[in-house]
Amino acid sequence: MALIAFYLIAAVAVLSAVFVIAARNPVHSVLWLILTFFSAAGLLVLIGAEFLAMLLVVVYVGAVAVLFLFVVMMLDVDFAEFKQGTLRYWPFAILVGLVLLAQLALVSFVGGEVPAGEFNAAPGAETNAEAIGLVMYTDYILLFQLSGMVLLVAMIGAIVLTLRHRPHIKRQDVAKQTARRRQDAVELKDPAPGQGI
Repeated sequence: MALIAFYLIAAVAVLSAVFVIAARNPVHSVLWLILTFFSAAGLLVLIGAEFLAMLLVVVYVGAVAVLFLFVVMMLDVDFAEFKQGTLRYWPFAILVGLVLLAQLALVSFVGGEVPAGEFNAAPGAETNAEAIGLVMYTDYILLFQLSGMVLLVAMIGAIVLTLRHRPHIKRQDVAKQTARRRQDAVELKDPAPGQGI
């Protein structure tokens, strides 16, 4: 039964990946891409990697593909202009596709059996999420922390690069706000009856 499910999900994944490239409408192409990601997640569930399947769905479908979809739908781009002159790149694209197909065939037909337990990173773990956590926070803790620092620096750099000073937009002055005294902020008035302020 698992073999039938594998062939069905793999066929859907391959066909949807072909339709990603073949679709003329970019919105349809992104929708086919989302189906491809879901199919790949189904294949990961079949091999017992449910954590990676959920990660694929959350990160790629939930963030990347939806972002692509919104960007494509919001931008009014003339895609006919982009497609002009692409015919000259077809021979190179076919060559790359044939090389990738040859690699897949080599791995599928020539590759040997994987010994049982060779890639079991944490033998005491009950689930693969626990195994990933044990390996990540023990053997690779330094690399994990360094990658977090690199992402933090990249985020700060992106904020600094996109933060521009615009004269018509008010900016927050933190030093002025923290140095404010009560006497400067509050003014008491004592109007007479019937007199406005």
